[in-house]
Amino acid sequence: MTDTPSLSVPAVRMITVDAAFADQRLDNFLMTALKGTPRTLVYRIVRTGEVRVNKGRVKPDYRVQAGDVVRVPPLRLSDEAPTVKPSGGLQKLLAGRIVHDRDHLLVVNKPAGLAVHGGSGISVGLIEALRAMRPEQAASLELVHRLDRDTSGLIMVTAHRPLLRALHEQLRQGEVDKRYLALLSGRLNGTQHRVEAPLLKTERPGGEAVVRVSREGKAAITVFTVLERFKDATLVEARLLTGRTHQIRVHAQHLGHPLVGDDKYGRDADNARFKAKGLSRLFLHARSLNLTLPSGTRLALEAEPDDDFQRGLETLRRG
Repeated sequence: MTDTPSLSVPAVRMITVDAAFADQRLDNFLMTALKGTPRTLVYRIVRTGEVRVNKGRVKPDYRVQAGDVVRVPPLRLSDEAPTVKPSGGLQKLLAGRIVHDRDHLLVVNKPAGLAVHGGSGISVGLIEALRAMRPEQAASLELVHRLDRDTSGLIMVTAHRPLLRALHEQLRQGEVDKRYLALLSGRLNGTQHRVEAPLLKTERPGGEAVVRVSREGKAAITVFTVLERFKDATLVEARLLTGRTHQIRVHAQHLGHPLVGDDKYGRDADNARFKAKGLSRLFLHARSLNLTLPSGTRLALEAEPDDDFQRGLETLRRG
C-alpha cells in the first residue's frame, strides 16, 4: 500500500489499497496501515465517518478492494489513552483453549464475556491478546469471523492473507458449516424450524448494533433443531446458513422464543426468572466448525460449552 504523508504529521493521509490487502475489513486494514495507532482511535474515526473510501462514506464493515483510495483524517495520538496489554492470566487462559493450530489456521474456544477485539470502552479483546501471545505475527493476525462478546465457542484466526481471503469467500458462499448450542426461553414445539427472515442492522448513537427482521434487510436463514426440552426452556442446535450480525438471537426472537440471558433481544421477565435459578449468562455457544481448507484438508472441530453453561442445563433438568 502507498500513502502520504507520514503519520507523525497531523495532516490528511491518502492510502491506496494493494491487491494483497483486498477483502479486508476497513477497520482491520487501517490497523495494519496505521501501525502504532491505538485501536480505539481507529474505531472512532471509522465509526464517525471521518474515514472516506473513494471520496465516499462507508460502513465500518466495508471490505476494501484493490485500488481503493482511503482518506484518513489528521490524527491526534496524544488524545488517546495508552494501549493496554492483556494480562498474563488472560494469555494463559487462551493458551489452554486453543483447539487447532496448524495449516496457517488458529481456532480458539473463546470464553463468554471476552470481546473479540478492543474498542468502545473495551481495552483488550481476543485478537489483542493473541497478538501479544504471538508477537512475530502481531502485524498480520486477523479474525476470520466474529462472535458476540457474551457468546462462547469456536472462532477462527489467521495471519495468512490468502487463507483469510479464501475463508471469507467460503463464509459468503455458505460453505463453512457452523453450528451452535442455544437455550431458548419456553418450550419450542416440533423437531425442526427453518427461519428465513431478512435482517436489517442499524446503529444506535455510540455505535451499538441493533438488528431486526425487515423486508429491507439482507437474506438470513437459520435452522433450529430441538435437542432437549425442559419445563420452561428448550435446548436447540442452531445451524447458520448465512452469517448476519446477531442472526441466531434475532431469529430466535422472531420464533417467539428468545435466547435465555439475552438482554438485548430477550424478555426482561424471562431473564429475571432464569437468573433467579442461577442462569445468568447468554446461553449461546459456537460448538462446531466443519470446512475444507484451500489445500483440500477437511477440518471437523468441536468444543463443548463451559461449566456455567452445563450447570445451567443441569439446573433445568432437576426442575
